[in-house]
Amino acid sequence: MDLADEIPVNNREAEEMDREASAEAPLREPHLYRNQFGGMVRKKAYIFDGFGKFYNKEWDLTEGRGNEFCWYHVELPKGNQKLSQSAQYLIGVLCPPLKLQDILSLVSNGPFCGHVDGALVFRVNSPGPPSSDFTFRIAARITENAVITVSLGRVPRLGFSPVGQSLLSEIPSVESPSYHRGERKERSGIVIGEHVLEFLLTMNHSEEADNPVPKSVSNLVVHIVDTHVDHLQDVVTKLEIELDSVELQLDKGGFALKKQMLDDRRFPKIHLDLQRLLQVIAHGEQVFPRVKEKCSSKHWFSSEDIISLEELIGRLRRLKDNVGFIANRVTAIQAGLDSWQAEQINRKLYYLSFLSIIFLPLSIITGVFGMNVGGVPWTGQKDPTLKNGFRNVMLLCVAMLLLALLCFSFPSLYTRIATWHRTRAMKRSWSLNRKSFLRRTHGIGVQERRGYLRI
Repeated sequence: MDLADEIPVNNREAEEMDREASAEAPLREPHLYRNQFGGMVRKKAYIFDGFGKFYNKEWDLTEGRGNEFCWYHVELPKGNQKLSQSAQYLIGVLCPPLKLQDILSLVSNGPFCGHVDGALVFRVNSPGPPSSDFTFRIAARITENAVITVSLGRVPRLGFSPVGQSLLSEIPSVESPSYHRGERKERSGIVIGEHVLEFLLTMNHSEEADNPVPKSVSNLVVHIVDTHVDHLQDVVTKLEIELDSVELQLDKGGFALKKQMLDDRRFPKIHLDLQRLLQVIAHGEQVFPRVKEKCSSKHWFSSEDIISLEELIGRLRRLKDNVGFIANRVTAIQAGLDSWQAEQINRKLYYLSFLSIIFLPLSIITGVFGMNVGGVPWTGQKDPTLKNGFRNVMLLCVAMLLLALLCFSFPSLYTRIATWHRTRAMKRSWSLNRKSFLRRTHGIGVQERRGYLRI
């Protein structure tokens, strides 16, 4: 199964888990979401009290007061829409109070970090097609008491859910029957479906219920960058698992599997996806150090979170090295398949050359004796003395065929004879050396009996 087929299934499982957890989150005020696009844009709004508690709130885009701060998150759909359509989504969701320059700074492609209308804005938006699983877009607008983020699709572990609702804190059961939604309480444990377990094995992080609730805006910014790096790490882990599976299939597979992989251009596509992933990581290497530099001058950004940002930048650089190693593996596998394909072509050309060697002399002979000119031997049909002409031509064809086969097989015969001569010479040399060694050993024994040893 291709990676492109696995990731959407995993996203659906993650969205179901996220929806179940967020449904039980405490509500401070009723939801009054303004959605102009009929559910195409998902929105989440939280308010944090600054002491480790959070609540869902209405989508009013207001800032917090005192120790309170708000977070508004927008998930753009992963479809084939144009960039202008994404901008229209944000205009319908964030305007007012945001202005057009704020919308453009959040939705545009490429890396960016700077101040827009008094707020710190950074984005890591890759220019690839939005429907691709290797196109990542995360942007944030940060003020002292509010944060607005925009992502393309769902980012795992980005939101928050009540403590105690985590699936990872449950005791699993050994049974694995098919249950609705992959899980059900049974006996003293929880039964997890196989597809959910495979998804959890590819995650390098915990669930939303295990997220520490931020107590300041700086904690929230670190959390956003951390989940972005975790998301990239998840994709890299899936690629590694897929490559391990493909290498195992290539070791066990035969002609049909290798030919199918070459026809599908599977590894060139993976290599292209890796280049897109490297581009996203490179954008992060450009943006996040500048975010750390600009946040270090803010009085509301703690020094501990500056250190955390530095650690995340180091993780991103190590992730870039890991993606480079995966790209080298893909190149090596593709080179092996290309070598196998060249070997198959050479073998077919070998058979064609063998056939041409057989039939080329015969075609020359038949062409010579088929000429409509006088003087060609054995061509008189009514001459009784030339009754054996056909036999003579066939014998000539057989002789030419044997000569061609001898010339064709001469290199192989020469190699076999040369190998036989070398083997015989080595055996003879070993026999002479053994006799000489035994002779010298016998002589030494005699000399020892005489009372001295010859050096």
